[in-house]
Amino acid sequence: MYTNIKKGLYILHNNNDIYKIIDFLHVKPGKGYAFIRTKLKNIMTGHILEINFSAKHKIKKEKIEIESYRYLYRCQNLYYFMNIKNYDQIQIEKNYKNIEFLKEGIEFTIFFHVKNNNKIILFIKNNPTVILKVKYTESVKKGDTINKANKIAILETKTKLLVPTFINSGEYIKINTDSKSYIERVRK
Repeated sequence: MYTNIKKGLYILHNNNDIYKIIDFLHVKPGKGYAFIRTKLKNIMTGHILEINFSAKHKIKKEKIEIESYRYLYRCQNLYYFMNIKNYDQIQIEKNYKNIEFLKEGIEFTIFFHVKNNNKIILFIKNNPTVILKVKYTESVKKGDTINKANKIAILETKTKLLVPTFINSGEYIKINTDSKSYIERVRK
């Protein structure tokens, strides 16, 4: 029996994407060779695959570290974060998904791929929604809503976002960080 596979193991599959094994079953059919049926979850996209591996197949285990960080501040294109446990600080460039919705003091999770004792940031897992203040948006004249259903708003994080015409400067809105879209107005 093949013992290399277990739940919670991180592996490389499909063009070096990292997957977490969420379920597996060793199958020994009446005819043919034994195989292992696995259910894999892509840790970056969340997509789930069902893959069968030969019982003789060796899987290379990948070391993934998951740590909680608090966003501190931004300086030009660098974002600074502090590890919640040991207070170490790291800086991250702006090229990560959903980084433009970070608000000072918010906690989130960073996934690291550890290779040759080097930590490489895979991705930042932001909250699925975030509440931000609208710093500026153009005012809309009455009757001007026929042609425009949305307008551009500049948020407290300096991000531009399309919002409905009834949203005004100084109001708080809830945003879907994955689709980068307005959800609703929030009363504070």
